[in-house]
Amino acid sequence: MPKTPERCQEIREETRKKILHDAMLYFARNGFAGTKISDLADYIGIGQGTLYIYFKSKEDLFKEIFTVCNNDREIKELKMLSGLPISAKSKISKLSKTVIEKLEKEGNYAAKVTLTTHVLFEKDDFASENTTYQSEIYKYTAKIIEQGQKEKSVVAGSSMKLADFYWSVVYLYALKKLFTSKYETITASDLERVLLKDKH
Repeated sequence: MPKTPERCQEIREETRKKILHDAMLYFARNGFAGTKISDLADYIGIGQGTLYIYFKSKEDLFKEIFTVCNNDREIKELKMLSGLPISAKSKISKLSKTVIEKLEKEGNYAAKVTLTTHVLFEKDDFASENTTYQSEIYKYTAKIIEQGQKEKSVVAGSSMKLADFYWSVVYLYALKKLFTSKYETITASDLERVLLKDKH
């Protein structure tokens, strides 16, 4: 029995979602420059021709994945957190708990963190508008750090470099989750200690 037009559309949408999901993981592990379209198609389990039906090029596919990864949700949440009338220490604690929870529970979060970081460092068109210190994530983290430095709860130093260090630790553990089967994450308290002064 032939498939209905509705079922054909469903299959197309399912295939497109699978391509985006699997390609996100593949790009996160290999970077843009380290990805060959033939290897990517093999990894997804489809023919190279099928991949080109859905996306014109590797660049086209990567741009769409990066758009999905670079959604505004995290930025909006961090912006809202940075503006709350609470101590910087509480903000860093809340941010760290959220990040660790997402690493543990959200399947794509590690890939998103890794892929976004790849884009910051790869020398291609994707990085031109979004270098490390122009990133909104870094800017709002730095704002919290500056508040904490005024409150004497956060270590001294450049707020942007400390934001970079904080997110580099997150990136390291995102990589561990993607590449190791015996993934052990740090706790939210461990992550907080990247920025907070020692209590003792």
